[in-house]
Amino acid sequence: VLLQLFAIFAFATCGGYSGQLKVSVDCQNKTDSDLNVGIEFAYPFRLHQVYFDAPTCDGKRRERLFLIGDYSSSAEFFVTIAVFAFLYSLGATVVYIFYQNKYRENNRGPLIDFIVTVAFSFMWLVSSSAWAKGLSDVKTATDPDEVLLLISACKVQSNKCLPLRKPVWASLNTSVVFGFLNFVLWAGNIWFVFKETGWHSSTQRYPTSTTEKKPSGYNQQSYNQGRYEQENIGQSGGTNPPGDFGQQSNYGQMG
Repeated sequence: VLLQLFAIFAFATCGGYSGQLKVSVDCQNKTDSDLNVGIEFAYPFRLHQVYFDAPTCDGKRRERLFLIGDYSSSAEFFVTIAVFAFLYSLGATVVYIFYQNKYRENNRGPLIDFIVTVAFSFMWLVSSSAWAKGLSDVKTATDPDEVLLLISACKVQSNKCLPLRKPVWASLNTSVVFGFLNFVLWAGNIWFVFKETGWHSSTQRYPTSTTEKKPSGYNQQSYNQGRYEQENIGQSGGTNPPGDFGQQSNYGQMG
């Protein structure tokens, strides 16, 4: 259940994001100014396709500009891993509850579960790291100060260009945190899945097999010790003088 919830939080906070920034272009000729230039962008962050119209401070003419960068690969990779992790954990929960016998049959289910869990742990680490780097690049590309450098009117000193509003990054920062939390959960779950495999059960049976051999070894040692004593008695009996043999026979007659 935790794997499902954290996966939902990861792809929801990233895949459902939309942000906006605003800049102000104050031309020397006030009639040409635009004090509220809004730029909107959203997932999957193909910023090179995001455009806006800015004043040129040359009459009423405006220019169309595009943001820089395409960070869709890291974002879509992160969301894809989150969605598939959610679907797999949901399917695994159904199997655990309703198909427990088939899951343990021939030990094939636990082995497949173990391999998939290790794979998802690795993919969570890779995708979260890639998305963390991609988010850093998105923040740089959508910084209002960087956007003002794209506007030709802002390169003229007589015009005043100011940033008005920066994008809110709380949702995307949360998605990165949930990405690494998912990695921790899946990596910790490797141990619990490993306990269901035959590898863990074989290591558990090994100490019992050694303890079962101890009684047989002990009996063999007792048998060897008894045999050794009998041989010693026979040797000592062969070296006794004849009088001793007579005493032993008399003792036998008394008995």
